[in-house]
This record gives sequence, C-alpha cells and structure tokens, in this order.
Amino acid sequence: MTIEIDRLNFTEPWPAKSFSYELSTNYSICLVAVDDCDVVLGEIVVWVIVDEAHIATIAVHPDHQKKGIASALLAEALIQAMERGASASLLEVRPSNTAALKLYQRFGYETVGVRKEYYQDNKEDALLLNLYELNIEKLRNISLSKSV
Repeated sequence: MTIEIDRLNFTEPWPAKSFSYELSTNYSICLVAVDDCDVVLGEIVVWVIVDEAHIATIAVHPDHQKKGIASALLAEALIQAMERGASASLLEVRPSNTAALKLYQRFGYETVGVRKEYYQDNKEDALLLNLYELNIEKLRNISLSKSV
C-alpha cells in the first residue's frame, strides 16, 4: 500500500525495492499511519545520519489528506530520530508543493538553499529546508494532538 500511496502522490515514486531496502537498514525510520481496519493511510521514511534526520519521503493517500496524518507521521518520526541522536532535520521539497511547504513551515523548517534541477521528471529545482533544533516537547504535543 505504501507503494500505491507514493504513486498517487509523486511523479517520481520510489521503486518497491527501495521501501524493502529501507526496512532492512539500521539508519532508517519507516512508519505508516493506519485506520481502524489496518488500511494504510500514509507513510514516512526518515534517514538518521549522525545527528540529522533527513526526511526521505512522506505521503498520505489523497482520500485522507488534510486530516493531520502527515503532521502526526512527521512528529513521530522526528521523535524517534531524536531518540537515535538526531538534533536537527533537513529535507528537499518541490517549490510547487505548497501543501508540503505549509506542513514543514508549521514545524519550523526554514529554506536554506536550492538544489538546481533536482527532480528528474521536469528538472524542477528543490528547496532545501532545515529545522535547526528538534524540540521533543513540541513534537510530542503535535504527535498526541494529531494521532490517527
């Protein structure tokens, strides 16, 4: 189901083998949000590299967007990253992805750079966002208030 969610959300979805690989590493945090019937509603993969949490991918099924699922996933993944030693976070995002930008801005991410022609499908640039300091209390409050 995570593969389907990725395909519904991205013009360049991750290959199925990428998700399988992430589940086998010790530096990846892979979470899914499910409903009461165990239907996958959203997913996130975060890489913890030294003291940084790199948001590799996050997506919510289109039928379940704008319900706080992405916020809950991001908050919980960052909490788990902090438990593994992360103190900051970074990610790349398309400037055209306004919903994602709003999410990241609510968490306190700031634009710190541009990666030129980052996306292969249309050569769109990527904004490089950084969250300089992870705050466990803030993240716990978001995670609890947005539980799926």
